[in-house]
Amino acid sequence: MAGPYPPEYGAGPIGPQMYPGQNPQSFPPQPFPEPYPENVPSAYPGMLPPPVPYPKRRRWPLVAGALAAVAVVVALVAAIVLATRGGDEASSTALTDASAKSAIQEYLNAMTDGDDETVARHTLCGMFDAVKERRSDLALANLSSDAFRNQYGRAEVTSIDKMVMWSPHQAQVLFTMRVEPTGSSRRGQPRTEGEQQAVAQLLSHDDEVLVCSYLPRTAGQY
Repeated sequence: MAGPYPPEYGAGPIGPQMYPGQNPQSFPPQPFPEPYPENVPSAYPGMLPPPVPYPKRRRWPLVAGALAAVAVVVALVAAIVLATRGGDEASSTALTDASAKSAIQEYLNAMTDGDDETVARHTLCGMFDAVKERRSDLALANLSSDAFRNQYGRAEVTSIDKMVMWSPHQAQVLFTMRVEPTGSSRRGQPRTEGEQQAVAQLLSHDDEVLVCSYLPRTAGQY
């Protein structure tokens, strides 16, 4: 048997390790574990009590209450939306081909006649009555109408070609107008005559349709 000590100095499988000169009887007896005693009395006197039954949770009333709350919220939201739409429809003119054509023609006539206040009312897109200082807006309207008169002597809307609705009260309109050149055109200014298309952005607000912007397809924006 290999190891740090010779086999004659080794101890048995359960004895202590002995060295030369030691008496095996000098070691105290080794205690051995005793078996676990039987019939140990229980710490709880008597028999264990029966398990306490817990009442089962009734989930249906909770689910029904949650569904009722959701239904109330949905009904309130629907009522608010319908009330808002009803108020808007009652105070605004519907955007149709006829109303769009009338509004665009009014805007073109105002630029042809130099009516700066009407032009500014359209281009301010519903904010004209709330603006306190209008001099800059009227000056911009004058520049736009002056540029329009330098190119056109007369413009008449002939058809609404396409109306793209952004909302019930907002739309972008492609229309055709018949234009006549001005009698006193500047040098180098092209004399446009005949029919051409243009694009206008419209807003229905307070029982009127406003031309918020106008862009000819062959010229600059006015």
